[in-house]
Amino acid sequence: MITRDMAKELIQCAAEYPVVTILGPRQSGKTTLVRMTFPQKTYFSLEDPDIRLAAEADPRGFLSQMEKGGILDEVQRLPALLSYIQGIVDKTGQAGQFILTGSHQPRLHEAISQSLAGRTAMLTLWPFPLSELRHYKPSWSPFELIVRGCFPRLHEENLDTRRFYNGYIQTYVERDVRALIQLRDLTQFLQFLTLLAGRVGQTVNLASLSSDVGVSSKTIRNWLSVLKASYIVFELPPFFENIRKRVIKSPKIYFTDTGLVAFLLGIHTEQQALRDPLRGSLYENLVITEIVKGALNRGIRPEIYFFRDSHGNEVDLLIREGGRLFPVEIKSAATFSTDFLKGLEKFRPLVGNGVAPGAVLYNGEQEFTVRGVRIFNPLSTLDLWQTLTSAHAE
Repeated sequence: MITRDMAKELIQCAAEYPVVTILGPRQSGKTTLVRMTFPQKTYFSLEDPDIRLAAEADPRGFLSQMEKGGILDEVQRLPALLSYIQGIVDKTGQAGQFILTGSHQPRLHEAISQSLAGRTAMLTLWPFPLSELRHYKPSWSPFELIVRGCFPRLHEENLDTRRFYNGYIQTYVERDVRALIQLRDLTQFLQFLTLLAGRVGQTVNLASLSSDVGVSSKTIRNWLSVLKASYIVFELPPFFENIRKRVIKSPKIYFTDTGLVAFLLGIHTEQQALRDPLRGSLYENLVITEIVKGALNRGIRPEIYFFRDSHGNEVDLLIREGGRLFPVEIKSAATFSTDFLKGLEKFRPLVGNGVAPGAVLYNGEQEFTVRGVRIFNPLSTLDLWQTLTSAHAE
């Protein structure tokens, strides 16, 4: 297995905090990352029923096996353990004593806020970014990558994509969804998940989803919360700060991994993805996740938004970093058009100072600058986050 980009940030966090907690979707490589980074630490997985029962029955005795610290995997399975960890780290004051991983946000966040606030660094690991994928293949077509997805096991073990995602969904529903909500009808939930894939890159309309699935808007809202909590999807909030014109205030929805979206939509080949009506949205999803991964691997929780007003003016992505806004347009076309600049040029006067010229990310091969806006292929750089937010983006 390759060394993950986050390893450096993980080591630095462990040098400063007694506990480091890594969250992220299942199969994103959390366990491999922590075990490779800290091979000397005692390791226990609380997913194992025997381990979990032992820890629950005698938490002090269980943790005494980890005098020099250790790794606790899937710690959301036993959040009560965090109170005992608090007592240990408060007594020893040792940096990097415990490394925790988890796949569910709500349980873990609640337990951490009660027991480990100020004692743990928080990191979030998503599947492979492009910089890591190039260890397996030096050059990737965006639509090949959209269908293949970025989960580590797919690439490390060269697994069949359709078989992997079918198993992933079944395991996810059985373990995570049932753990978070009382789900009576699996068929309806899977229908909801598929319909959401068909709305990737669109603003969330709970009433429409409710009507299509045949459940209440409240149920749809709860299911959406479950998907976000287990890192299947994430929302891109709208930007309306200091803008007086009427703007869209519903978030857009994206998937953490495009391979899962493609599987749910029945897109199994690169050619299918190229011809699909959702081609542009899938490309947008791929690019935005690549940007987010670059930030998360640095320990940065990115401030990202989209903009759209009632007149149809839109910017696909806004990144706030270092006191500036970086507007980004994302286009799946391989040929540049000056029409791609319209959204950026209409947005800048609305905000005024503090807005960079921005960038257009497109699927072409050439890189150039038009009217101060940098035009380039997002897969041409190893670190899209750094490229967009550096001085070169000014």
